[in-house]
Amino acid sequence: MIDNPQSRNINRHDFDNGRLDEVDGVNPFELAELWMSEAVSNQENEPNAFSLNTVNTDLQPSSRIVYLKDLIDSQYVFYTNYNSSKAKDIADNSKVSMLFFYPGASRQIRIDGVCSKVSEEISDSYFNSRPRKSQLGAWASNQSEELDEYETLEQRVLEFDEKFTSKVPRPDFWGGYQIKPTRFEFWQGRPSRLHDRFVFESEKGIWKTFRINP
Repeated sequence: MIDNPQSRNINRHDFDNGRLDEVDGVNPFELAELWMSEAVSNQENEPNAFSLNTVNTDLQPSSRIVYLKDLIDSQYVFYTNYNSSKAKDIADNSKVSMLFFYPGASRQIRIDGVCSKVSEEISDSYFNSRPRKSQLGAWASNQSEELDEYETLEQRVLEFDEKFTSKVPRPDFWGGYQIKPTRFEFWQGRPSRLHDRFVFESEKGIWKTFRINP
């Protein structure tokens, strides 16, 4: 809690890292890819990390950071445990939201869309590319369930390491999700809080674009 009113602006700063001009005729996937590539070039921390936001049957939103792993057929792909809390939310409500934040460039990319599982072949291919320890971790972790102590998790890893002496198969409870975007918003911080915000909304396969107030 901030007790001193004078200190409330201590972390405020003016955004002055460029502008986002008109985007008529721009493909939102290409613009998102450009911003992500520039985030890599600018050495932003974790440029492929995004906040995944879901809503459960009680209408309680939940957010967590996950990693974008691929773009397949214009759908954004990430991987997780199919028994996790996020997976249970998605099973009940497939509408999700993604948020990428690049503070160094004063940029955000918001993507709303519909989430579904990828094919088993895609999940197998990615799982087989992971380091062995990560593969064993997928087997050992009952993600989102209560854990009595960390040593229990470590013990399960050892047990699966002994069980799978050569190749580690993908668990049927672990795999990928793909998010089909229905809406993009590109946010570019500007001085005096007069930020640039452009929205792309899909209407019958056509992207409608417009600027919104900051």
